[in-house]
Amino acid sequence: MAQNTYDAIVIGSGISGGMAAKELTEKGLKTIMLERGRNVEHIKDYVNANKAPWEFPHRGGKTQQMIKDYPVLSRDYTLNETNLDFWTNEQKSPYVEAKPFDWFRGYQVGGRSLMWGRQSYRHSDFDFEANAKEGIAVDWPIRYKDLAPWYSHAEKFAGISGNRDGLSQLPDGDFMPAMEMNVVEKDVAARIKKHFKDRDMIIGRTANITKPHNNRVNCQYRNKCWLGCPFGAYFSTQSATLPAAMATGNLTLRPFSIVTKILYDKDTKRAKGVEVLDAETNKTYEYFAKVIFVNASALNTAWVLMNSATDVWPDGLGSSSGELGHNLMDHHFRAGAHGEMEGYDDKYVFGRRANGIYVPRYRNLFGDKRDYLRGFGYQGGASREGWSRDVAEMSIGGDYKDALTEPGKWTMGITGFGEILPYHDNRTYLSKTEKDAWGLPVLVMDATIRDNEQKMRVDMMEDAKEMLEKAGLKNVNTYNNGYNLGGGIHEMGTARMGLDPKTSVLNKHNQVWDAPNVYVTDGAAMTSGACVNPSLTYLALTARAVDHAVSELKKQNI
Repeated sequence: MAQNTYDAIVIGSGISGGMAAKELTEKGLKTIMLERGRNVEHIKDYVNANKAPWEFPHRGGKTQQMIKDYPVLSRDYTLNETNLDFWTNEQKSPYVEAKPFDWFRGYQVGGRSLMWGRQSYRHSDFDFEANAKEGIAVDWPIRYKDLAPWYSHAEKFAGISGNRDGLSQLPDGDFMPAMEMNVVEKDVAARIKKHFKDRDMIIGRTANITKPHNNRVNCQYRNKCWLGCPFGAYFSTQSATLPAAMATGNLTLRPFSIVTKILYDKDTKRAKGVEVLDAETNKTYEYFAKVIFVNASALNTAWVLMNSATDVWPDGLGSSSGELGHNLMDHHFRAGAHGEMEGYDDKYVFGRRANGIYVPRYRNLFGDKRDYLRGFGYQGGASREGWSRDVAEMSIGGDYKDALTEPGKWTMGITGFGEILPYHDNRTYLSKTEKDAWGLPVLVMDATIRDNEQKMRVDMMEDAKEMLEKAGLKNVNTYNNGYNLGGGIHEMGTARMGLDPKTSVLNKHNQVWDAPNVYVTDGAAMTSGACVNPSLTYLALTARAVDHAVSELKKQNI
């Protein structure tokens, strides 16, 4: 086999790309995984994972120079000195905002699997059927039963901790033992259930293992996940899929490899390989394979497909339907409520739990009807105020410092995460004028939330206030801190699945209609977004698509 020829190519090494590499190599395919950023080695390159706050020059905060260098990252908590190397250099990789868009990216081996929030939920048939029932966009080409065994496959490998709660809108999975709510959360959950028969507050289902699993050590309750975990306690490419793929002997990993286009063969009507620009040397290489998985994350996947234009497809590979780059979705949030809980002064928490509570969707379900479509869930938690709080009665001196060593009052907050509808004119496209540091065209973001989501945000605030007050919290205040698309870091929909090649980019097996040996299984594939965190669905779609691809290769259909 020539050095540049493989059975399979995987573009991207994040959550879905790592899963594609694992599944392909375990099925015997010689695979190359191409990552545009640097390599990050498990444990060795988690340089800040064991540092205390006082070991950072600015105690983990951000400097004026960082704000200047990372203007997008500075819009949220994401900008800080503790894991700055895991975020993309914005000067080298800019983008154009036709409308405000918060794009938080991680260009390295592992991608954002190193920094993700790890909340892991299944979609239900309420989600898979919603578009068809409401006449929105296009119908999903699959239903829950098609993905259920692959959800189980992904959960068993990744290690998802959680309870089996028996909720039809949030299907149970194959879980490790759940983390435990603290005393205030337990009481609040019981009171919410008493007052609201349609609502449940559960412990989050998270990709943090709670017992040893596949040479990984269970969560140590440090809550330093986004620094990289030296215990391998949360699911990432480095802790889970990459070691499994490497163990097969079938994987080649090539960092600093910017895939600039997919090479299309007009005679066979198949893709034959990819063109790669070496990010360090600026030299161009070609790699060839029988099957290609595009897992660069929703926006960069759209970029790769759009930049693969030919005289056959002048708007890019997969553009025949006119939907490539359209239907861009995310989850809108930063709206909810918080308050104070009296009592419990003799109670504290165990460790620093890397998880919170979750209130599954209840709006527009079970007979409820609002003046908007779809719904939202809540994430949050209860805790005692720490040393950083202010004590009004004491401003300086030893008594002030002593007071801050004692835990403060109990507070609790919940934030809504709402579904955004797949609007055709929420889109991304290639700029005709702006280039990045490698002379490649950059993306233009042209997307925003609409009236449907704005109406939902009112409920996200008011429902949160009502629930917390019914649960006994005092001084409850609502907030709506505004939202730009992208801020939820759940980009989806730019190459959606569907039943008809005239209205979708991918078929029910995640194959590009225009080139059936090209599969897209990251967020780009999503036909609608639901309101739950989407990464578990990407893992399930990826495993399912690899199974199909290998079967089709054996039949010589692709």
